[in-house]
Amino acid sequence: MNGIVDLLNEFLLSLGMSEVWVSRVDRLIVLIVIIGLAFFVEAIIRAIVLQAIDRIGKKIKSNTWREILVNKKVFGVLLRIIAPILIISLMSMAFSEQTTLLTFVYRLCYAYIIYVVMRMVSFSMAAIFEIYSMKEEFKDRPLKGLLQTGQTIVYFIGGIIIISVLIGKEASDLFIGLGASAAVLMLIFQDSILGVVAGIQLSANNMLRVGDWISMPKYNIDGDVIEVTLNTVKVQNFDKTIVTVPPYALIKDSFQNYRGMKDSGGRRVKRSINIDLSTIQFCTPEMIEEFKKIDCLSNYLERKDAELKEFNEKHTAKGNNDLNVRRQTNLGVFRAYVDAYLREQFDSIQQKGFTFLVRQLQPTEHGMPIELYFFTKTTVWSQYEDIQSDVFDHILASVPAFGLNLYQAPSGDDIRKLKGLKDKA
Repeated sequence: MNGIVDLLNEFLLSLGMSEVWVSRVDRLIVLIVIIGLAFFVEAIIRAIVLQAIDRIGKKIKSNTWREILVNKKVFGVLLRIIAPILIISLMSMAFSEQTTLLTFVYRLCYAYIIYVVMRMVSFSMAAIFEIYSMKEEFKDRPLKGLLQTGQTIVYFIGGIIIISVLIGKEASDLFIGLGASAAVLMLIFQDSILGVVAGIQLSANNMLRVGDWISMPKYNIDGDVIEVTLNTVKVQNFDKTIVTVPPYALIKDSFQNYRGMKDSGGRRVKRSINIDLSTIQFCTPEMIEEFKKIDCLSNYLERKDAELKEFNEKHTAKGNNDLNVRRQTNLGVFRAYVDAYLREQFDSIQQKGFTFLVRQLQPTEHGMPIELYFFTKTTVWSQYEDIQSDVFDHILASVPAFGLNLYQAPSGDDIRKLKGLKDKA
């Protein structure tokens, strides 16, 4: 190497250049040649290695790890470290004296090596994230926020080390200086810091996953989570609008997650119909006989008749007042019918092992509410609505058969009829 430098010096002197300039120019030329040679060698090695990896990969069975590592350019980035290592090695052989220019080039090379390592770690993390995202148990976990957190930490530490190398200071001194300005940094990166903490809590406590249906009225959220990142949670509402909220909002405020409903396989129906209170009455023997013609009620009515007969015989009634004995009401028989009807449909519409109720609620100015409380066998929205509609269509149409009327607030047509009766009178 020294012989080549001597020949270069003689050539430059022969051109009439002064010795001062020769000593400067020859170093610059040698440095340019070293840099060009280093990147040329790197390009050749990269081409050979990447082609070899590609050929070996084609000969063996499909390997998810290999494919993703190649796609994420992990191998390509790793090979970028060849050029700066060659430059440092050749410079130490070519130059015995240290100059300001050479010192700066050394620092640039070391900084570039750190940058390459930093990118390799970041790309490797992205590859690992993609691999685990494909696994069934991690497919719906909010791993992207953790990935961004990890990459942010890597780039932050790497950036501090690169700056320390370029300015010739210890990295620990820079970290101490950052500690003194921690308050300012916390103010600048407030959202990111809160997002990191919230993202870790959401993931560690399994509070939120991609694909979860969540509801958060405060932020007008009612839809499916489509993405969880370091600074935002994206939710697609059922009207196809996209709402973004910071992750810490989900920690600070309450939100409703319907994942439990989806995982259980059953969705709750909790609706009531209002019966006109003026149509509730005791059942006559004729009404009971008519009700016994309903298949799902016959056994219930026989059993109930026997129970009431036995009770009334033990408690002798005084007088002929209906209130002195226990009797069935048309509302009670109707409630028993609804219960029996739903139990007949149990296998086709209801989820086994879940709460099932047909009950009366507190009477109101809108009548007597009869509530149906059960769970469907499906959580698919359209199927759930079909089941719910079919059940209530049948029950609403069955109400008049029991001598009952549904409560309905007076409408314009009712008022017109009343006015017509008044005019006739």
